[in-house]
Amino acid sequence: MAEIKLEEVRERVAEPARLRIYIGAAPGVGKTFHMLNDAHLLRTQGVDIVIGLVETHGRAETAAQVRDLEVIPQRVIPYRSVELKEMDVDAILERHPHTVVVDELAHTNVPGSKNRKRYEDVLELLDAGINVLTAVNIQHLETLNDAVARSANTTIRETVPDSILKRADEVVNVDVTVDELRGRLRQGKIYASEKVEQSLANFFRKGNLNMLRELALRTTAEQVGSRAAEYRRNQGLEQAPIPEKVMVCLSTRPGTEKLVRVGARVAGRLATNWYAVYVERPDEDKGHADPEGYQRLQDSQKMARDLGAQVITLKDKNVADALIRYAQQESISHVVFGQSVRSRWDILLRGSVLNRFLAEVRDVTVQVVPMQKMTRK
Repeated sequence: MAEIKLEEVRERVAEPARLRIYIGAAPGVGKTFHMLNDAHLLRTQGVDIVIGLVETHGRAETAAQVRDLEVIPQRVIPYRSVELKEMDVDAILERHPHTVVVDELAHTNVPGSKNRKRYEDVLELLDAGINVLTAVNIQHLETLNDAVARSANTTIRETVPDSILKRADEVVNVDVTVDELRGRLRQGKIYASEKVEQSLANFFRKGNLNMLRELALRTTAEQVGSRAAEYRRNQGLEQAPIPEKVMVCLSTRPGTEKLVRVGARVAGRLATNWYAVYVERPDEDKGHADPEGYQRLQDSQKMARDLGAQVITLKDKNVADALIRYAQQESISHVVFGQSVRSRWDILLRGSVLNRFLAEVRDVTVQVVPMQKMTRK
C-alpha cells in the first residue's frame, strides 16, 4: 500500500507546472482583477497560492481584490542612488507554493535583478515546478508588436516572445466592449485625468481598440485550437483535420476594407492562418492612373497585416488564373470575394473572376461580400 502511495507522489512531482495567461486588448480591461478573483477561487479549493507580484497601477478596485492573499515581499535593488523594488524570485522558490500570481509578464526588470525580463522569472518558476498565473496585453506579443505600433502610432518597447504563449496551458481572453473601456478611461479608472483626452485620441481610439480586440480574440482562438490538436496527437485520438486556410481577394475598389474585416473574423473563428491576396497585372502603373484606388489597396494591405494576415502580391495578366492557381497550390479552404454591382452585359463583355473561380475550384467555401459601385469620372 505504501508503495502505491509513493508512486502517486512521484507522478504528481513529475507533472510539469502549468501556466495560465490572462490576455487583453488594452490596459484597463480587467486582467489583473480577473486573475486575482481566480486566485481567491483556487484558495477556497485548498490550493496553496501566493502573490509574487501584482501591479495595481493605483486602481482602488484592483488593490482591494488582493484582500487576504499571501504576498511575497519584493526585493529591494539599489539602482543609480535610488532603491527600486522587483519580484523576489528566490523568495518564491524558497517558499515554493503550488501556484504564484505574477502580473505584467512583459515587464523589463531593473539592472541587478536575477533575470532581465519578467517572463524569464516566470520560466524559472515553472522549471521549479510552481504553477503560474500571469497577465499581458496583446500589443506586447513579439510578432504583433510592429503591427500594433503602426496602428496605434506608438512605440511598444516591452515584448514577450510568442513561445511563451505556446508554452501556456491555458489562455484566458479578458474582454470588454470598446465603449465600456473608453468609459472606464473617462472615469479615471485607467489613467490619471490629465492623460485621458490624449489617450482617447491615440491608443484608445475606437478603430485601434477594435483591431486590438480582434487580435486578442483571434490569438486566444488559435491557442485553443493548437492545444486541442496537440491533445489529440498525444492521446492517439482521431487525426486532427487538415488546417483551414482563408484567402481574401483584395482589389483597388471602394469597400475592400470590409473584405479584410470579414476575412479576419472568419480566420479568428477557425483559429487558422489567412492570406490577403492581390493580383498585379503587368500593365499596372502603381497608382499613377488611379491614385485613390492605389491608396485604398495600400490601406487594405496595412489593415490586413495589422489583423494578422500574410499579405501576398501575385503578378499575372489574368486575375482569375492567378487566384485559382494560388488557391489550389496553398489548399485554401475559404475564400472571401468582393462583388460590386455590375450589369449582365458588362459581365458578358469582361467576364467575372468570381464566376470563373466558382466554376474551376471545388471543395472551397466562398463568401461574397457586397461592395460599393465604382463611379466613372
